[in-house]
This record gives sequence, C-alpha cells and structure tokens, in this order.
Amino acid sequence: MNSEQFSSVWDAIESTPEEADNMKVRSALMQAIDNRIKAEGWSQTEAAKRLGATQPRVSDLTRGKTELFSIDALEAMMNTAKR
Repeated sequence: MNSEQFSSVWDAIESTPEEADNMKVRSALMQAIDNRIKAEGWSQTEAAKRLGATQPRVSDLTRGKTELFSIDALEAMMNTAKR
C-alpha cells in the first residue's frame, strides 16, 4: 500500500512537477471561466458567443475536460469574457 501524500490530484497523476503545475493553472482558469458563466447566467450558447468559442467547446470546459485546453486558449477566453 502506497501511503505517499500529494498536495493536489495533479501532483499524483502527472509525470513531472512541471506538468502538474501546468494542469493546476489550466484547472484554475477553467474554474474561473465556469464561475463567470454561472454568475452571469449565460447559457452555453451565450457563453460561446461571449468567449469567442463554440458551444461544444464551452460544454467541454464546463465538464472539466482539462486536457482539451491550453493555457493560451483559456487566457484568450478569459480576456474575451472581460470585455
């Protein structure tokens, strides 16, 4: 039985600390965008328009499909949503 403790799930499942850090940043950005969508009461279609994305892409984001998004793409969505 492995009793190793991790500070985050990403630390446990990623191969390197750099990969874990990258996933932590992506997760945080996705959560922030999802929180904005919920706070504004946007439908996925409305969110897609406001984020410069497609509705299926917003669906992937709200379902936490972290592996499908780069930090750059998420930052672009955040910047678009601020306008």
